[in-house]
Order: sequence, then structure tokens, then C-alpha cells
Amino acid sequence: MFDLQGKTCLITGGAGSLGLAAARMLHAQGAHLALVDLHLSDLDEACERAFGAEAAGVLRLACDVTDEAQVRRAVARTVDRFGRIDVLVSNAGIFGTVAPIEAYPTEVFDSVMAVHVRGAFLLAKHAVPHMGQGGSIVLTSSVAATRGDPGVYAYITAKHALTGLMRVLAKDLAPRGIRVNAIAPGPVDNGFQKAVEDGLGAEIGRDGTEFFNEMIPMGRHGTADEIAASILYLASSQSGFTTGHALMADGGMSV
Repeated sequence: MFDLQGKTCLITGGAGSLGLAAARMLHAQGAHLALVDLHLSDLDEACERAFGAEAAGVLRLACDVTDEAQVRRAVARTVDRFGRIDVLVSNAGIFGTVAPIEAYPTEVFDSVMAVHVRGAFLLAKHAVPHMGQGGSIVLTSSVAATRGDPGVYAYITAKHALTGLMRVLAKDLAPRGIRVNAIAPGPVDNGFQKAVEDGLGAEIGRDGTEFFNEMIPMGRHGTADEIAASILYLASSQSGFTTGHALMADGGMSV
């Protein structure tokens, strides 16, 4: 159903739950994988856990996505290994903190914007020359791109910015046959979200997970595999006439 046999997929944030879940699904459809994360040791551990004996076939690359030279090298190594890039999943991300504007640390705001927005920009800049007709770029956004919650200055701003970047890329690359979309998850049952909810719970004086579940019409968090299934759809030709779209995978939270 999903025609990814022999396609090369480059995924950042590859050691995290969403990146790894997407990698497993793409690999199951025959894709070659290049996984990128900040630390090679994290990638090695994640790949061994996810792929077992087949982990040797997964290209693992340590890269700070905010560093242009490192991004350029990661793309070059992927192309050297597999010849081209067919799917780019820009998934690296950090949350930052929650604080009133007068107390929000400027350096935290800058770092969150750099990872999400500069990182996605640099990946597209250097990967697109190695992509062609039928290529797909998926940016990991968030339901946060539809919201404005008190104190979440860096993360929400970065996710709104990613929507703008996605739209510009989609218009620019459509004549070249490259589609660009975003996946916008709601709260996911993983370590990243738990850290967010623990911090939020301390701020609001109640359980952060329950607080989010009350805002989700489906009454629960999503799973990494549920989000990965939407990434798989956007990566494949099953979404061949879809570009410039933010696919909400949020249990109805944005409705």
C-alpha cells in the first residue's frame, strides 16, 4: 500500500519516541533509513532496541540541527550512502519552559526557536537539492501551532513558525514535484510529554496529564505509533495530491 521500497528517508530526532516509531514504520515498508540525533550513543541504543539484527543497515548520524556545517555533513553522508533523499522528516525538538514573559529566559527562547525553526530550515536547504519528483518533506509541528497558552512562549511560537515555513516550502517546491506537509500531534504518551506535564503540574498545582486529557475530546493521549502512522501517510504517495497541509493528529484537541 505504501510505496517506500528502496526510498531513502532521513529522520531527525531519530532516537526519540516519535522519530523511532516513524522509522520502524517506514522501514517496514522497505525504506532505507538515515537517523539523526544529537548523540550517537542514543541512536545506537534506540536502533538496537527497535531493529535488532537489522540495525546494522540503519545509517546513524550525530548532528546538532542548529549547526549548518553539521547538517550539511549529515545530508552528504546520507547521499553518499544511499544516492539520494526521498523523504525528509524534520522531527528534532525541545520544549523549553513555562514562565511569565518578564521571567522567560531569553537563551531558552533562542534555543527552542533554533532547534525547531532554524533546524527545519537548514535541513530543507541542504536536503532539497538531493530530492526529486515524488519527494516528501514532513515537519513535526504540534497542536500548539493552533493555540496560545500562557507562559509557553518559545514552544508555541516555534510551532506557529513551522507552519509558515511549511507553507512557503510547499509553494516553492510544488513545481519540482516535492510535497511539504506538517504533522501536528496533540499530547502523546511519551517521555517528552511527561516532562512537559510534570513542569506544568508544578505551575498549576494539579496533575498535568489529567489537565491535558480533559482538553482532548477523545479523553486520552495519543501513542507514538498513531502519530507515526500519519507521518507514513504523508511520506508516501498515498498523499500524492496533498501539500501545504497541517495534519492534526490530536484527538480533536484543536476542534
